[in-house]
Amino acid sequence: MTGPLHLAVALDGAGWHPAAWRLPSARPAELLTAGYWTDLTRRAEEGLLDLVTFEDALALQRSDPRGSGPDDRTDEVRGRLDAVLVAARVAPLTSRIGLVPTATVTHTEPFHVSKAIATLDHVSDGRAGWRAQVSVRPEEAAHVGRREVPRVDLLRPDDPATRQLVEDLFAEAGDAVEVVRRLWDSWEDDAEIRDVATGRFVDRDKLHAVDFEGRWFSVRGPSITPRPPQGQPLVAALAHAAVPRAFAARSADVVFVTPSDNAGAASDVADITRHREAAGRAGTTHVWADLVVLLDPDADRAHRRWQQLETWSGRTFSSDAEVFVGTPQGLADLLLARAEAGLTGFRLRPAALPEDLDVVVDALVPELQRRGAFRTAYEADTLRGLLGLARPLNRYASVEDLR
Repeated sequence: MTGPLHLAVALDGAGWHPAAWRLPSARPAELLTAGYWTDLTRRAEEGLLDLVTFEDALALQRSDPRGSGPDDRTDEVRGRLDAVLVAARVAPLTSRIGLVPTATVTHTEPFHVSKAIATLDHVSDGRAGWRAQVSVRPEEAAHVGRREVPRVDLLRPDDPATRQLVEDLFAEAGDAVEVVRRLWDSWEDDAEIRDVATGRFVDRDKLHAVDFEGRWFSVRGPSITPRPPQGQPLVAALAHAAVPRAFAARSADVVFVTPSDNAGAASDVADITRHREAAGRAGTTHVWADLVVLLDPDADRAHRRWQQLETWSGRTFSSDAEVFVGTPQGLADLLLARAEAGLTGFRLRPAALPEDLDVVVDALVPELQRRGAFRTAYEADTLRGLLGLARPLNRYASVEDLR
């Protein structure tokens, strides 16, 4: 480990276990209220966490995210609020923690994503991010109605049809992120003059058409939203296979991976570093591992609670990410061991909310602080600052302007 860890929590419904909404500590009646999400985010901020992510999709949840079609289950949480709007609601009620909503690029125009995340960055004073997500689900395409996505078997990634679809979607996602980044830069930092005496609010020479032409998009620009406070809000992506890893390494500032051991983590870090270097992306590489966590100071109680969830669910929980059930001390041991593989942080997926988030804040964070592995105060005002990422120069500004 070369420095203190970075920590995030992934907020989704009543937690990542599908039966979590039935626990006495859960708040299922409040899942569609602003207060629920505000409380969770404030709690994470009390723990000095780097950021929270808000999950989203354009179709209802289902038991097996890799399956095909809706599952029509009625005993699990279905339905959610819009992640970007939740983040915008939470922004003025928090002050230091990063806010990273998920937005699907497959069916959302990059112009819309660009101005939404730029707006979030303005209203949060530089704490916005965006988790770029592709959609492989035909039912999501049907909801939008502008394209068809063939139904493929995601459990057979080597099938030619599956491989072609995945490659196309992530190539499109790469173009989408590039367009969004260009639009964020399309206003130079000093484009707003606001000179009452001359009557000039904007310097039109400092607004730029991005003129992107690609296979999927043709975007003129400039944006309608001035350059965000961070210049470039944080871009994050989840990558647990070769094609998504290549996309994330080229396009994202933080890559979430799903290793099951140190060897897998080291392999993920090396693969992402190689892709970044090939793409000419120098600088800090943030690769964070995702873990589903169920925590209790008493290990036996943690396992009993997990077993209760499994019994209610009626099936064995499965996830793309490693599952940890145990004590905060045990999780701290695991995180520090995984960090030796080159990971710079972790995104924890609480099995049950708010219960497991409370244990993260009240026990895991103090344990990591006691070991000198986590901050004791926020040391920056922006999300990029928390992660040690410089504010990027505007690609359209001249060298003379930057002096």
